[in-house]
Amino acid sequence: MKTLAADYAAGLPGLDTHSLMHGLGDVQLTFLPMGERDGAYDPEHRVILINSRVRPERQRFTLAHEISHALLLGDDDLLSDLHDAFEGERLEQVIETLCNVGAAALLIPQALLDEVLTRFGPTGRALAELSRRADISASTALYTLAEHTSAPVLYAVCAVARLSADEADDPDAPGKALTVRVSSGAPGVKYSLRPGTPIPQDHPVAVALDTRLPIAQDSYVPFRSGRRMPAQVDAFPDRHRVMVSFLLPTRGEGSSP
Repeated sequence: MKTLAADYAAGLPGLDTHSLMHGLGDVQLTFLPMGERDGAYDPEHRVILINSRVRPERQRFTLAHEISHALLLGDDDLLSDLHDAFEGERLEQVIETLCNVGAAALLIPQALLDEVLTRFGPTGRALAELSRRADISASTALYTLAEHTSAPVLYAVCAVARLSADEADDPDAPGKALTVRVSSGAPGVKYSLRPGTPIPQDHPVAVALDTRLPIAQDSYVPFRSGRRMPAQVDAFPDRHRVMVSFLLPTRGEGSSP
């Protein structure tokens, strides 16, 4: 799927909305309200439908996802292999996952990924730059960056969220707190931060959001269990959120959570 998407992207005049459609011939692109659905590909009528009421960056990823559906349906060998290996609901799940993989490969050229990692290293700044320059969501950038990072790094996107009564110190006034929105580790990293994990007020990630200044220092991973794993933290504030990388200790350098 990555090869299909990368080959398709290589033949495009650009990566804007209309250029992304360039290689699909007579397939039409239509924007319209779609309720809770982000988009769809109708191979019979040769049309891609995109929800006109979702965020532009979500529309763009959905378009790349639906293009990947078209590419997959056009590859008889890959489609046959999938039908041989899976069936029913599992087949549909695998196809959706593959189309997400294809979408990321379409929107994030390998050259851009290499440039960002070479210039900024596996840092929070790299995560912010990849999201901005590829015009993709922070979560898409995070998963892609994590997949291509060789160092033992855990990435996270943190933002202020409203706490439930169960999570708040005062059940009668839940309030808000800085929490983990999404997290993923590089290959071989077995730890992750669950969505909703609170960030302590004195942690570098919280300080970066408060001061609007990037921070890189030795600190820890604030696991929800309360245990702390030593890590080199790189926190980069980006509008209302913080892009974070935790460089974990190698074996023997720190304790596990």
